Amino acid sequence: MPDSVPTLDARESESPQFTRDIEAAYSEYGFVVIENHGIDRQLIDRCLDCFRRFFAQPVEQKMRYRLPNGGGARGYTPFGVETAKDSKHHDLKEFWHVGRELPPGHPFNALMAPNIWVDSIAGFRESVLGLYEAFDRLGRRLLAPIARSVNLPANYFDDKVDLGNSVLRVIHYPPMPPEPTPSVRAGAHEDINVITLLLGAEEPGLEVLSRSGAWLPINPAPGSLVCNVGDMLQRLTNCHLRSTTHRVVNPPRDRASNARYSLPFFLHFNPDFLIRTLPQYVDAQHPDLFPVPINAHDFLQERLREIKLV
Repeated sequence: MPDSVPTLDARESESPQFTRDIEAAYSEYGFVVIENHGIDRQLIDRCLDCFRRFFAQPVEQKMRYRLPNGGGARGYTPFGVETAKDSKHHDLKEFWHVGRELPPGHPFNALMAPNIWVDSIAGFRESVLGLYEAFDRLGRRLLAPIARSVNLPANYFDDKVDLGNSVLRVIHYPPMPPEPTPSVRAGAHEDINVITLLLGAEEPGLEVLSRSGAWLPINPAPGSLVCNVGDMLQRLTNCHLRSTTHRVVNPPRDRASNARYSLPFFLHFNPDFLIRTLPQYVDAQHPDLFPVPINAHDFLQERLREIKLV
């Protein structure tokens, strides 16, 4: 297999070949590039324009949108807070989180904070929710071939993610400081969730750690996105599908003055879904690496504590 992350065409997502290819990519790399994903470019641009305006505001203005004791779940998280697990240095980024809109009185409202909106930026709520919903639809569409690849019905995940605590994160990596820093834009980490859909990786910096221990750059063609396995899916499949370590390295000096934006969508199981290892991936040669099941909400909280968000 060539030592680069494969590219698949979302228009072929219902084909048996797509199913075989995404399983091969995820068992080897944990990552795949998806072209022709169908998310409208104008919607992406409108959302990014809203956040360029937001992040350009003074810090004290942005801090009005930080949710006290919210663990970064909604609204604004300032620069210098998130720290990769086991890292001594914070990431060089600030970001915003938008989650699922639930009806009043829904029992999951106790586990998911309400969204925060910036009324002073025209079209903010409509653009951001529109992109959230487009990501959510695409994620569920890609879960069908993933389900088939692990010998489950194509619709297996439908009722297990439809009320998930999925989050759209809009990340702003500011221009690099002139002085040397031990921090990087995003320290080496794995994602917590089921799958992550990422727009914005065309700007260089994203790297994934291969089985051989080499860092492989991921630079998808314009208009493509990256989709990777998270820890919840790895746990469900007893590490058959890999949640691999990745990072965002600092740019070379000739690009250090460039800001970088990225838009990851972290697709989550419903909070009450019990993550229990699939029996088809447990046998004498492959003992269950996760013998104690855990529900998705408890797993998320455990991991958020590790990265200093709660």
